[in-house]
Amino acid sequence: MSRILLVEDEVVIRTELRRLLARHGHEVVEAGSIAEADAGNDLRAFDLVLADVRLPGAPGTELVGRCGDAPVVLMTSYATVKAAVEAVKRGAADYLSKPFDHDELLALVARHLAVARSGPSAPAEVAPGVPSSVAPPAPPAPSVPPAPSVPSAPPTPADDELEGMVGGSAAMREVFAQARRVAPSEATLLLLGESGTGKETLARAVHRLSPRRQLPFVPVYCAAIPEAQIEAELFGVERGAVPGAHTARAGLCEAAEGGTLLLDDVDELPARVQARLLRFLQTGEVRRVGASRARRVDVRLIAATHRDLVQRVRDGSFLSDLYFRLRVLEIRLPPLRERPGDAVRIAESLLRRRAWSVAQAPLALSPEARAAVAAAPWPGNVRELENAVHRAIVLADRSQIELGHLGLDAPAPAPVPPADAPEAEPPSDSLESYFRRFVLEHQAALTETEIARRLGISRKTLWERRQRLGIPRPRS
Repeated sequence: MSRILLVEDEVVIRTELRRLLARHGHEVVEAGSIAEADAGNDLRAFDLVLADVRLPGAPGTELVGRCGDAPVVLMTSYATVKAAVEAVKRGAADYLSKPFDHDELLALVARHLAVARSGPSAPAEVAPGVPSSVAPPAPPAPSVPPAPSVPSAPPTPADDELEGMVGGSAAMREVFAQARRVAPSEATLLLLGESGTGKETLARAVHRLSPRRQLPFVPVYCAAIPEAQIEAELFGVERGAVPGAHTARAGLCEAAEGGTLLLDDVDELPARVQARLLRFLQTGEVRRVGASRARRVDVRLIAATHRDLVQRVRDGSFLSDLYFRLRVLEIRLPPLRERPGDAVRIAESLLRRRAWSVAQAPLALSPEARAAVAAAPWPGNVRELENAVHRAIVLADRSQIELGHLGLDAPAPAPVPPADAPEAEPPSDSLESYFRRFVLEHQAALTETEIARRLGISRKTLWERRQRLGIPRPRS
């Protein structure tokens, strides 16, 4: 049994985390501040320390270096990510950005306990805590073998996976291939796709495949930051430059030094911040708000959006120069409805990973549940599917997930035509078949613009359908 020190000032959160960790076999000692933890405990007597960054009295980062060999894992809200990154550079084992789910926390705890047991020869990864749906945790200590019916190791990545991302469809295999090609580059990367398609997950995968993998990955959710604060949050602020700036603070660009900075919902940046970001991309220098001198920062930038940036440029809400700077490299993630077979693959992968993290036999999808998962439109994409699976895990028994556990409707049966009905058109005359035949017959003689105009669609739609149907453009 591992002894974990939990330092969290929010009583409700602390109680929930203590119960969660205790249910999974850990002995938990809880405290509301560092002073309270230090008063009644030997900080060096724990196997792992889990602490919030913002605590009354002294911040959780003060625990780094005071807990002997025990790894210190920091829990941090968006506003304190840079403090956690600095703590990691000073020796903290890892940090976990709020909000996080229970599986994510359990996987991170298991990974660091396993590393601590194995000794200093297996250093922990410096990048922020990665959810179990992104990367499988390290296997547990071999001294406590699981029961035969329980998976003894996390699922082994296959050809249809990328750093834990699952996708066997042709569209996702192409995304994975693109990610592997661009990961070693230092060039700015733009990720496009609907909400919930996994843009942040792909950005983490690119970071983990890059030479910067041992340095921070700092995600920034631009839409979640008030417009009045975002400039100082990104670029930092000097003391007294703005109301409330009692000390100089580094921004998130500096916090990501040497690593990767993800700007999610980049289209939400106000115009003045877009101009400063463009300057940063051009020069590699950051000037804090109120500062007279700039600082050079080595950061690889990944931007992501679910909106049409070209249209934003046209309507004047996004700088054209910034758009071209961001899309040096570009990957478009397809929606789940355009990834045949992937919904079931993802659901089963989530069940296997969940089973490993809690040391239980994996649940199985019933035939009805499997059919419903495959047929559902999933407008919320992978995020919606993950939520449905997590809901089913809570409601299901220990053997099987039924249709009702997922909250989905059964797929409608195929209509049976009357006996005297005329024979249906052959599949070769479907719209997709017509599209394929028309493009293949005319692409040698017509430009992409002319093909799109004759089909009555935009060039963007033409490109997307080419990708989905696997019709490459002919070489010039």
